[in-house]
Amino acid sequence: MTTQTKNSKGWVAGIFAAVAASLCCITPVLAFLGGASGLASSFSWIEPFRPYLIGLTIAVFAFAWYQKIKPQKQVDCDCEADNKKSFWQSKSFLGIVTVVAGLLIGFPYYAKIFYPKPQEVKVVVVDKTNIQQAVFIIKGMSCESCTEHVNSEISKVKGVVAFQTSYEKANSTVKFDNSKTSVDSIAAAINSTGYKVVSQTITSN
Repeated sequence: MTTQTKNSKGWVAGIFAAVAASLCCITPVLAFLGGASGLASSFSWIEPFRPYLIGLTIAVFAFAWYQKIKPQKQVDCDCEADNKKSFWQSKSFLGIVTVVAGLLIGFPYYAKIFYPKPQEVKVVVVDKTNIQQAVFIIKGMSCESCTEHVNSEISKVKGVVAFQTSYEKANSTVKFDNSKTSVDSIAAAINSTGYKVVSQTITSN
C-alpha cells in the first residue's frame, strides 16, 4: 500500500473522532426516535473529552487536506502507470467527508430539531395556593438536545404550569399545581428520559 493510499484513508480516523465527539448527543436523539429513552445518557461520560476529540478531528482533516493539495513529486518511469485516482481518493470525496465531519461535530447545536416541541401548557388554576415550584437536580445531561428531551417529557405531565431546564446547571425548575400532580410524578417523567433525578427540592409555594 502506498503512502498516498494510506494518507487518503486518514479521514476514517477523522470521522471516528467526530462521531465520538458528539456521541453524547447523538445517542439521546437515536434513543428518543427509537423509543428507547432509557439509553439516552449512556455516553454522557464522553462530554468532558469532547474538546479533545474535536481537536483531533480538525487535526486529522487538516493533515488529510495538506496531503491532498501539496505538490506531488514527479517520478520519471518508463513503466506503464496507472495513476488514475478512484473517487474514494479524490478531493471531492474528501470534501464530502469533511462536511459530514463538520455536521457531526455541530450536531449538539441543531439536535433539538429532532425533538417535538414541548406540549403547550394549559392549566386552569382554581386556587393559587396550590402552585408550587420545585428544582430537580438531574444527572446525565450534556447538551441542549438533552434539555429538549427532558422538557418534552415534563410538558406531558398534567398539572405542570411552567418549566425551565438547563444542562449547564444540571437542573430543571418546574412550577406545578399540587392538586393535579406531585413532585414524584414530575421526577418520574424526567427519569423516563434516561437521565436521573438525584435530588428534588420545593423552593416556594
